[in-house]
Amino acid sequence: MLQPRATAQCVAVGTFLPERRLTNAELSARVDTSDEWIISRTGIRERRLVEPGTPCSVIAIAAGHDCLRNAGVGAETLDGIIVATITGDQRMPATANVVQHALGATKAWGYDLLNACNGFLAALTTAASMIEAGRAKRILIIGADVMSSIIDHHDRNTCILFGDGAGAVLMEAGPGDAAVGVRGWEMHSDGAGANELIVPCTGSAPALPGQKPVVYQNGRTVFAHAVRRMAEVAEHCLTSQGLAGSDVDLIIPHQANIRIIEATAERLHVPMSQVVVNIDRVGNTTAATLPLALAQAAADGRLVTGTRILLVAFGGGFTWGACYLQWGRSA
Repeated sequence: MLQPRATAQCVAVGTFLPERRLTNAELSARVDTSDEWIISRTGIRERRLVEPGTPCSVIAIAAGHDCLRNAGVGAETLDGIIVATITGDQRMPATANVVQHALGATKAWGYDLLNACNGFLAALTTAASMIEAGRAKRILIIGADVMSSIIDHHDRNTCILFGDGAGAVLMEAGPGDAAVGVRGWEMHSDGAGANELIVPCTGSAPALPGQKPVVYQNGRTVFAHAVRRMAEVAEHCLTSQGLAGSDVDLIIPHQANIRIIEATAERLHVPMSQVVVNIDRVGNTTAATLPLALAQAAADGRLVTGTRILLVAFGGGFTWGACYLQWGRSA
């Protein structure tokens, strides 16, 4: 098997979370729900919210600065920036261009990638492909969403689930035979489920009577597909590499629902002690869930050079995927 020209390495992570906490008790005073109901069905205890009117670029820039600082590199060394988001500042220009200017990444191109809760994973695998092909040496990928800007705060089916936040990972080119880096990934889509998790009235498609530009979710259908697809793609991504759950140090899943996370771990025969969970504190931050969880693992001392990680996500589209990598920068 031929070695790639370069190995795509994930070398640093950075984050931004708003200070404002929205608890289940506060939501219970607004909609017909309770702390016990929310925790039992989702695992969420609180979520973070930005101040109303805060654009997505603000939190994306903050996460990017944090990541570059942790990596010990300057923004002027970046070749590219990919921002995964469904809540960009405007339809045009891309939020990544705003981020590029604010960071001072004078040599970098930038674009947004819209793939819902699977957006960060899609950005990571896209960047990895560019680096492996020798087309770039350093790419900053950011997952950022201001979900509070597209939520009906009186719809208990969605307002209990989502929070705001941003996370970034710096990817660099390493030697083709490096011991660390992205090892394998796979991505899937099924547009038959497009209307089951959707933000209508935000594009060129005509609006139907009564529709609003807020998240609509058929919870039961989305849950059933997410449980099945995340478990399947996680298992297949590992077996395609000749690996099993026991060969992985950390499972980092999209943080949508604790029951989905537990079902994925059970399918892989991995104890929950090896699964990174932060949904209880930040809720579902859409494209930011994976980098925020990576940062949590780093803060806990569980993310070090050589850590074997399986990332897995599912989101609107429907779209889902998984990526196996070993963290860190070559010596």
